[in-house]
Amino acid sequence: MPTRIDPAQIPAAPDLRFEECLWQQGLLRVAGLDEAGRGAWAGPVVAGAVILPVEEAILQTLKGVRDSKELTPERRSELAPVIHEAALAWAVGECSAEEIDTIGILPATRLAMQRALRQLQIEAQHLLIDALFLPDEDSPQTALIKGDQRSLSIAAASILAKTHRDAWMIACEQEYPQYGFARHKGYGTKLHQECLKQNGPCAIHRRSYAPVKQVIEDIKVRIISI
Repeated sequence: MPTRIDPAQIPAAPDLRFEECLWQQGLLRVAGLDEAGRGAWAGPVVAGAVILPVEEAILQTLKGVRDSKELTPERRSELAPVIHEAALAWAVGECSAEEIDTIGILPATRLAMQRALRQLQIEAQHLLIDALFLPDEDSPQTALIKGDQRSLSIAAASILAKTHRDAWMIACEQEYPQYGFARHKGYGTKLHQECLKQNGPCAIHRRSYAPVKQVIEDIKVRIISI
């Protein structure tokens, strides 16, 4: 699958071109899927799944929905309940840091997407996925490069995945206040690097990731040298 796309193929805002093509084929339950947290050093990878109703008016209802990375946290929080209300069905799925360490981030991302699909109130007839294919899924599917910028269903799923994961990481601040999770959400910021070096990894860190693994090795070296 190609990893790049002609910028001319990316609309000013995510639209329904892919959904409408499938709707016209009689596939009325199209699920958009996207993930959040794939590159973080701590916490789960989270996937969102959204099935939109077959109606042109949904474009206006979800006006402002974009790839979650293009929106502020405040705007994502405003849009998430709008998506909940407007969607025919929606769900999120998680894969923990421990699972990521065991099976790897790509399989874990796919597993989170499968878990989101299993929690949908209705079964999808076709999957639109941001840049991924789910080989263990029997449902017909389309992997779209820059899908969160091209498909409204995928963009909506990206917002639900991101808001769910951010809330999860903010809640971890109470249990692990020394890491600043509410601020960086587990990503490799300078603050996170400093906190990790000072305190070592906690239970929700991804120990298979190189920066975390390096801190663990450094701690071992210091212990041996004492």
